[in-house]
Amino acid sequence: MLTVPVRQLGESERRAVERLLDRDPFAGAQVAERIAARGLSWWRAEGRILGYGARRNLESLCWLGGNLTPVLASDAAVSAFADLLAGEDRLCSSIVGRADAVLALWDRLSHTWGPARDVRPNQPLLATDTTPAVPADPEVRRVRPGEVDRLFPAAVAMYTEEVGVSPLAEDAGRSYRRRVNDLVRAGRAYARFVDGKVVFKAELAVVTKRTAQVQGVWVAPEWRGRGIAAAAMAAVVSDALARVAPTVSLYVNDFNLPARRVYERCGFQPVGTLATVLF
Repeated sequence: MLTVPVRQLGESERRAVERLLDRDPFAGAQVAERIAARGLSWWRAEGRILGYGARRNLESLCWLGGNLTPVLASDAAVSAFADLLAGEDRLCSSIVGRADAVLALWDRLSHTWGPARDVRPNQPLLATDTTPAVPADPEVRRVRPGEVDRLFPAAVAMYTEEVGVSPLAEDAGRSYRRRVNDLVRAGRAYARFVDGKVVFKAELAVVTKRTAQVQGVWVAPEWRGRGIAAAAMAAVVSDALARVAPTVSLYVNDFNLPARRVYERCGFQPVGTLATVLF
């Protein structure tokens, strides 16, 4: 029997939640952005925030929506979250967060939520607060609203290559196109165009007061090996630091050695390890 039960958090505990998220600004960035935008009321947030710890001593969080994301989850919190979630149908498309918590959750949930389509146990989490020493590519810029049609095929190619399924498979890609369009309108999508086609792209997929998290980094296959990625990433990082947030962060698959070398050249340093379970 749990002495400290898991509970669903509401708006009255927002300050406690924000204080906890400030303790893990990079791994908890996605949750922090959503709460800043929509609060903790379940009907606005499109998900639930579960809390572990005494009412006056919140210890751990778990976001449950399209993704399942534990934040600062201790062993006791992981066990408590898993006990609750094992009795529910899986609705999320992935579990993502600090590797120790994600893998421990999956160990407890796999018998009821499995099988997973893929488990990525070692994804270095990187961050920088310094303008890269690599000269920025002057041709990398923010994508304009009228260029979404040009960007979208590259975004689909990136997603399919990275996740292993096409974003067009669900609702013919309408929700994914809305997401791409929203990022462009917010000034958070970058690309380099050559003859009207995208040869490099990246997005600030998550933005909080503490960090801008880069996702969707992609180089067109015919341009790979030409050495354009470091200068292109330098342009993204430089703009994000100057205009958006005090740090830039991202996470990368451990086996993607070319990307890791690019990020190292751009000044990124390790700040932890994430893991992702994909369904």
